[in-house]
Amino acid sequence: MNIKEIFNGAASLKASDIHLTTGLPVFFRIDGHLRPVKNWPHFKDNDILSLIKPIINEEQEKKLWREKNLEFSYQIENDVRLRISVFWEKNNLALAARLIWPQIPTMEELDMPEQTYQLTNLRDGLVLITGPTGSGKSTTLAALIDYINKKRAAHIITLEDPIEFVFKSNKSIIVQRELNQDMNSFQSALKHIVRQDPDIILVSEMRDLETVALAITLAETGHLILSTLHTPNVAQTIDRIIDLFPVDQQRQIRFQIALSLKCIISQHLLPKKQGGRVAAREILFNIPAVANLIRENKVTQIKSVLQTNKKEGMRTLEQDLKRLYRQEDITMETALAHANYPEELLKE
Repeated sequence: MNIKEIFNGAASLKASDIHLTTGLPVFFRIDGHLRPVKNWPHFKDNDILSLIKPIINEEQEKKLWREKNLEFSYQIENDVRLRISVFWEKNNLALAARLIWPQIPTMEELDMPEQTYQLTNLRDGLVLITGPTGSGKSTTLAALIDYINKKRAAHIITLEDPIEFVFKSNKSIIVQRELNQDMNSFQSALKHIVRQDPDIILVSEMRDLETVALAITLAETGHLILSTLHTPNVAQTIDRIIDLFPVDQQRQIRFQIALSLKCIISQHLLPKKQGGRVAAREILFNIPAVANLIRENKVTQIKSVLQTNKKEGMRTLEQDLKRLYRQEDITMETALAHANYPEELLKE
């Protein structure tokens, strides 16, 4: 067995993820469920190191030993790319890889709500796609960028770790930069990006205070910023951003977010009854009532705004779970397992 055989096997089964762990067989995640690959051997000591050596260079191997972690991308047949993380556990190597298909899904294919299409016309502000790991955040961002690329002329710069979907410039110019290859850090790239004349900036993940602060500033100064956060709902997204800052700066940050935020889409990928997966989304648009709650530090009240502004395109996660259940896309058991407030699903 070699690493390309494993990668190609995952692609043939339409897996979303691969997991290699010493002492265990190969595991693929298919339709959200982890499944061992039958008839393939368990890994022994040093097996995983031998597997990855043909696909990493000398510098990457040194980094793996030095930092105990290595992240990189790799391309296999049919232009399928993998986002790979190699790390240590119990003094042995392990690997997790996410498969990224070359065909960027359209917004229609992702069943994006009608009101979200207006995001592609924005000239400035902050748009966040949030959710747990494996919820399709990168895919949603890619669909938004691809839609813009087909409809309007803009200079789009992406800052990624690593590059996932590869875009081909259409009406827009798209420049893709990868961490440790084309830039030393997100912070340094954002500090100098204004001189590169961007209209739209995609930051693959807002990981720390400095990146968040720079992104908010750029959103205030005439740029559209698209990014992701690992948060389960829109209220916690706002709180997470504010809590990154020292207490004495939080009042100012609340005012900046109230001014610059345009939309938060918080999504979860759920197993469909018929096979495959479907996204359930909580959506917030920054209307005046929302901006006022952010300024006044009353984020907990945003839920009521979501519930009562359906015409504006807003929805709670529970409202969308109900929609998917009524369409017979998901079971009630699945809906209850993913709801923030399960009791709301049982109300008529």
